[in-house]
Amino acid sequence: MKFGFFNLMPWPGYPEPPRVYPTPNKDYDPIKGQKLYHDYIDLLVHAEACGFDWIGCNEHHFSPYGLMPNCNLIGSILTRETKVSKLAMIGNLLPLSNPIRVAEEYAMLDVMSGGRLIAGFMRGVPHEYIAYNSPPGESRARQKEAAQLIIKCWTEPEPFGWEGEFFQFKSVSIWPKPIQKPYPTILMSASNEESAVFAGESKAIMAMGLISDMAVARNNVDIFRETAKKTGWEATDDHVMMGASTCICETDEEAHEVFAQALDYFHGTLMKPTLDALKLVLQAGYFSAQKAGASYDNRLDKVTAKKTVQEMIDAGSIICGSPESVVKQIKRFRDELGAGRLNMSMQIGDLPIPVVRKGMDLFRDRVLPQVRDL
Repeated sequence: MKFGFFNLMPWPGYPEPPRVYPTPNKDYDPIKGQKLYHDYIDLLVHAEACGFDWIGCNEHHFSPYGLMPNCNLIGSILTRETKVSKLAMIGNLLPLSNPIRVAEEYAMLDVMSGGRLIAGFMRGVPHEYIAYNSPPGESRARQKEAAQLIIKCWTEPEPFGWEGEFFQFKSVSIWPKPIQKPYPTILMSASNEESAVFAGESKAIMAMGLISDMAVARNNVDIFRETAKKTGWEATDDHVMMGASTCICETDEEAHEVFAQALDYFHGTLMKPTLDALKLVLQAGYFSAQKAGASYDNRLDKVTAKKTVQEMIDAGSIICGSPESVVKQIKRFRDELGAGRLNMSMQIGDLPIPVVRKGMDLFRDRVLPQVRDL
């Protein structure tokens, strides 16, 4: 199996649950923020020393939920501070971005890192469309066109023009071009059936996070694999990536206690203002199929419902416990979903940084040796 370290870069210590979206920024402290960025980047760099195969960065807007509006800025630092880990940019929301700019910046990261980029072609969670005032009903079509344009930017040796439905460019010829040939490894979200089909058609790594239950994940993996076969290629376990909020401590009791507090802050404070925004965007056509929208709405309800840590472990939505318990949970992901990749989001809510770092060390010393060869 392959493992990734992922950090949302959340804002800890928000005084009370926000009541509106977007969250007022009057309580943001830039001096505290500077230290927080350095601490978070130190964790990302430390992930390589802990044996993680890739380091994941993301993109979110208008919320203390995540302080990384541009993952490429963090990725550029990691190209110099790391040597072997892949750099997974699980951001760059294509429908909200200039695809030429994404192609250029991704090419820079691939060259600067020596060919270590995993290029996320992400669509984004629904409320991002409120933040950037973009029509959510166009998001799927925009993502598809942007993906095609970016790949052409990476592979076309001569200047070309582009006249699409959403993007028009008279002449394109990007400098630099990526090291990886024919182009960098692509990763796409497959958190619903529509996305799973698109990832399969695109020969991408499929990624799922915020799993409400194993049945949802299994269904999407099956659709992804079936679509890949229809498209003329075989999706291996290495093309299936699951993401889970993760906490590793010396004992189950300690892990359950500290993670319960962090998850309360995550769901009760950081996620609270975005839920109404999510509902509004769903109504505005983010999903083209009514079934897909209803499924996502149901998943939101399940994910945000008050549950014990053990109930979330049993549902497959988090990984939490002692190294021995975490090994068992990872094996379950592997066996039930055929997932060859696991993206571990270890900086959740207001979980203290020393707890996260200790968990990373436990992963290196007592978890990884037991699961590497699965």
